[in-house]
Amino acid sequence: MTTATSSPPTFTELQKKLLNDFQRNFPLSPTPYAEIATQLGVSEEVVIQMLREWSDQGIIGRVGPVFPPNRIGCSTLVAMSVPPARLEEIANYINTFAEVNHNYEREHPFNLWFVLTAATPVRLQTVLEEIEEVTGFPVMSLPLLEDYHIDLAFKLPF
Repeated sequence: MTTATSSPPTFTELQKKLLNDFQRNFPLSPTPYAEIATQLGVSEEVVIQMLREWSDQGIIGRVGPVFPPNRIGCSTLVAMSVPPARLEEIANYINTFAEVNHNYEREHPFNLWFVLTAATPVRLQTVLEEIEEVTGFPVMSLPLLEDYHIDLAFKLPF
């Protein structure tokens, strides 16, 4: 987790282009990183290394598609009330599931929220039950009732 006293990272012009230019229209090909590299004028290895380093540093969480809810498989928003002293531990455990898109802390009694997407309703329920069993904290599943489009891409203000 980044603290309020941490200074923000600085980025080169190349890094800024990688972060801003490929949030939309990510190349759909067998070699997307090679295509990005060609557009940026660098090698595929440079692109992959930058993304790997940012992932390791917690600057980016993942590189992957975002599908409209319940178009592929099924999903739910999940809320948990976790003691602050265990929040990072529980969040890290939740992140071990491939079905978890992202999780985040909120200033609320339900302080840990995440989106869970699974291939089937049975798998979704299995993951919810496992999280509850392993953590010892109840999960509140909040399935989508009405769909609102939220654009997750945004220009970073460097």
